[in-house]
Amino acid sequence: MGRQILHVDMNGFYASVEMIFHPEARDVPMAVGGDAQARHGVILAKNELAKQRGVKTAETIWQARKKCPELLLLPPHHDLYHQYYEKANAIYRRFTDQVEPASIDESYLDVTGSQALFGTGEEIAHRIRRAVKEELQLTVSVGVSFCKTFAKIGSDLKKPDAVTCIPREKVPEILWPLPIEQMLSVGAVTAARLRQKGIGTIGDLARQSRETLEEMMGKHGASLYLAVHGLEEDPVRRWGEGEDPKSIGRNRTFRQDVVGDEAVRRELLALCEDVAWRLRRQGMRCWGVQVTIKDPQFVTIDRQGKLDEPENVMTPLFQAAWQVYQRSWKENKPIRMLGVTAIRLTREAGQMSLFDDGKKEKLSQSIDGIWDKFGPGAIRPAALLKKED
Repeated sequence: MGRQILHVDMNGFYASVEMIFHPEARDVPMAVGGDAQARHGVILAKNELAKQRGVKTAETIWQARKKCPELLLLPPHHDLYHQYYEKANAIYRRFTDQVEPASIDESYLDVTGSQALFGTGEEIAHRIRRAVKEELQLTVSVGVSFCKTFAKIGSDLKKPDAVTCIPREKVPEILWPLPIEQMLSVGAVTAARLRQKGIGTIGDLARQSRETLEEMMGKHGASLYLAVHGLEEDPVRRWGEGEDPKSIGRNRTFRQDVVGDEAVRRELLALCEDVAWRLRRQGMRCWGVQVTIKDPQFVTIDRQGKLDEPENVMTPLFQAAWQVYQRSWKENKPIRMLGVTAIRLTREAGQMSLFDDGKKEKLSQSIDGIWDKFGPGAIRPAALLKKED
């Protein structure tokens, strides 16, 4: 049968946990958010009634209340969410020791070797779904497939409290008709570029040669080719395997020295986009950034900046990195190498976290909005950077 990979996604996690302790919130529009008076107060999660009123994750609290004046706003309780994260993953570990958290509300499981004891991947998925519902009063959506990418797409297809199986032989039937935006790592800008080439569905993408995609998008195109054909063999780590990284960074050495604020801005945006993507892939956030600058004489400086909240999206990382650059470097002094490193890493969720239904789309839109702001061709996506130290 080959590998059986599960992606388990807890539905509306923050809001669902809050409703366990606030039963009255089940019958009214409710959202979890930061201080309404704070500059960064945003909606972190919402219940179904709030969703029906148009409330969206990641929008500001005042925007949400403009749509829904009677919205019940509850403050986040991150320690409580972490407790339920631990409880959910303990349930998963009853079925396999290969449990790899992707974030506070998502985990990958490899149940290939567990089938003799617990049944098929689909049967295990349903057992997990029932156990989480009965024991934790939460619901999960589970994708079942032969690779991480398709398991993740599967868990997004049916919500809440559902299991979606994507066996190898059903990939063309289930996945190929889907819009290209549902392919992982395809955000709004990438989707627009693909649609300009007549690639509007996952099936259209699958019909492209690797050479064509590499010509269009470089390394990102090659990665998309492997992903859309289910060729990635990324293993699911065992629970607790390896220590969390202390830092996550990206450097770029330029063929020609970079000079001036606008050129540096573009390079920092690309580097921060890549670092943010790596943080999300690890299920991590950072409390600070370090900017490394090397001049043509190979003199190197490292300077650090702090963040108000633990972050893993590009905008706050770029803002912090830009501030560090502005106070550390003369505008017209040439730069040979530039680097951005996320430091003081954590799995803690901050006010700006987007762990909720639709989180991947919202993250992609947030990132792609930066590219759009500076115009076509103004910024080279980090996936296309050619050299890395």
